[in-house]
Amino acid sequence: MQRSVSIACFVLVVTSAVAYANPELIRLQTDDKQWVMPGKDYSASRFSTLTQITKDNVKNLRPAWTFSTGTLRGHEGAPLVVGATMYVHTSFPNNVYALDLNGPDVGRIKWKYLPKQDPSVQAVACCDNVNRGLSYADGKIFLSQLDGHLVALDAATGREAWKVENADPKVGATMTSAPHVMKDKVIVGVSGGEFGVRGHVTAYDIKTGQQAWRAYSMGPDEEVLLADDFNAANPHFGRQNQGVATWQGDQWKTGGGTTWGWYAFDPSLNLMYYGTGNPSTWNPTQRPGDNKWSMTIFARDVDTGKAKWAYQMTPWDAWDYDGVNEMILADLTIKGKLVKAVVHFDRNGFAYTLDRTNGTLLVAEKFDPDVNWATHIDKGTGRPVEVPAMRTQAGTNSQGICPAALGTKDQQPAAYSPRTKLFYVPTNHVCMDYEPFEVKYTAGQPYVGATLRMFPGPGGHMGAFIAWDAANGKIVWSNKEQFSAWSGALVTVSDVAFYGTLEGYLKAVDARTGKELWKFKTPSGIIGNPMTYVGPDGKQYVAVLSGIGGWAGIGLAAGLEGDTEGLGAVGAYKKLAEYTNLGGVLTVFSLP
Repeated sequence: MQRSVSIACFVLVVTSAVAYANPELIRLQTDDKQWVMPGKDYSASRFSTLTQITKDNVKNLRPAWTFSTGTLRGHEGAPLVVGATMYVHTSFPNNVYALDLNGPDVGRIKWKYLPKQDPSVQAVACCDNVNRGLSYADGKIFLSQLDGHLVALDAATGREAWKVENADPKVGATMTSAPHVMKDKVIVGVSGGEFGVRGHVTAYDIKTGQQAWRAYSMGPDEEVLLADDFNAANPHFGRQNQGVATWQGDQWKTGGGTTWGWYAFDPSLNLMYYGTGNPSTWNPTQRPGDNKWSMTIFARDVDTGKAKWAYQMTPWDAWDYDGVNEMILADLTIKGKLVKAVVHFDRNGFAYTLDRTNGTLLVAEKFDPDVNWATHIDKGTGRPVEVPAMRTQAGTNSQGICPAALGTKDQQPAAYSPRTKLFYVPTNHVCMDYEPFEVKYTAGQPYVGATLRMFPGPGGHMGAFIAWDAANGKIVWSNKEQFSAWSGALVTVSDVAFYGTLEGYLKAVDARTGKELWKFKTPSGIIGNPMTYVGPDGKQYVAVLSGIGGWAGIGLAAGLEGDTEGLGAVGAYKKLAEYTNLGGVLTVFSLP
């Protein structure tokens, strides 16, 4: 009975207010035979109620079929399954394949989309030429291309329905994140914080591609699109004119705060949730002030783009702690009260639980005990209490900062089980030395201004997969990993959690205890996100993209050795070459 009640409550979270949302997606997100959104559902839970694969039989999983993507660089994100078709994306040049799931020819290519992009665009993409996936709605597949174009493809044929330019690579603006469909709009962000790009989120009409609104991360209020009652419940978090007043001069024009992460949506509130990235440059001495609204969680009205509330996690960032990681919506009991919550695991090492109706901060605790740049988050002010020795400044090499710029977790998304009430979080355990230096802005050129050296954190391991209690801010269990856990997570109602490793293992663990139940070595390191579906044959499958790359694997992907000035020290990951190699491969598993 408890299980039924828990699942029913969760379904209520993601399906309420159908009249105010996209009815097709409201219906499809609860059909666990399919996987039609990047995060499985509007709440970005990455939770499935499929039950064929259990803790008892998961040890029998075996490869059912595979597919080579044909590209070598990092493969983040996950495929979609809509009906009897799987849609697979690749790293640059962002090819899309529609694969037939029917009959004996499973994996047959129904169509492929091979976009023509200028290869030079790869030079202005920070941290590997990845793509984080596709979205579906209205008979269309939506793709963000690295060259700044948003494309709508006919899901049945692969033909372009429309194509618009959302970002200009000439100034360093690219697109690596997955589009997200909410109501009649497809929402896209922009990458390029390391090139001084001013971040923005833009909504386009799913039928025509016409721009509906654009909201910037910083600048005048009319460009940030603040609602009249913005932050009314928490005025101490900042209200009017902060997007300019917290910057020196006109530095906000090259302020960063890019928006290349994951997005969630609450149809009942008509609010979308996402995070903004680091301010530009990485040298805090050059940009004194809180630098709002970089490093910020935003809640925006989907129809107008107006910001209802915002909370800045890392004011005056001095460590490159991007705030773009996923937002997961869940109804949690906190201090005896049921709360509509949004949960966020930030790069800065703190896990935040906020009231998603008004932005009130409820819980903020370290999800790696070795985080040392701040002692805690002051619940009254919402600000971190910093350790002065860990604040970086030009001309000083600040040493032993934990976490590194990689963060305690980067964009690799966590999962939430309404059955266990726990979040399953892939994490990094890497520290750094950080020395900022002065840099001048030139459009289209790197605007970084810091040299980093990264190394394993205390204990010598570089990652962990943890279970997190977001209502109380506590780690329930933790499995150490040799390298960072850089894949996304998946959890099922059968209490099985899946994640991948940089060596290339897909692992299954007991969601309640963390006990390892099964693992399989895929052809390349995994930075993609496992997903699950039911095929036309009635069997449950688990699929994952492997293909080493991303920031953690860029040294291997680019053939580098040692440190890379500015964009971080990849030398700590050089040993990856002993375990894996380049190459994008989709591996699909099933029970015998």
